[in-house]
Amino acid sequence: MGRRGPGLVGAMATTAVVAGTATAVSHGMNNRAAAKEQEAYAEQAAIQGQADIQDMQAQMAAMQAQQAQAAIQAQAAPAPVAAAPDLMTQLQKLAQLKEAGALTEEEYAAAKAKLLA
Repeated sequence: MGRRGPGLVGAMATTAVVAGTATAVSHGMNNRAAAKEQEAYAEQAAIQGQADIQDMQAQMAAMQAQQAQAAIQAQAAPAPVAAAPDLMTQLQKLAQLKEAGALTEEEYAAAKAKLLA
């Protein structure tokens, strides 16, 4: 009787080739999937980085606007004016100076006319 089929060694060799091919294909597919996953992650990170940059730029613009507004308000605020004594108080001081002899009648009249003008 003749042999049928490849025999034990041939069957083992065929099995080894099929298993090796399946393993190689599996690794190739896993590597491609991992590469695609890494690419998607890198793309997502780039998109998030762009969004972060835009947020920071918007925050910086808002802070600069606030600083500019504060500078404008500081420039627009009038300097505090020393409160001038009212007219009555100034006239009383002039009268006291005249009575003390620090002002002559003419100086007193001139200063009084200047205040009333």
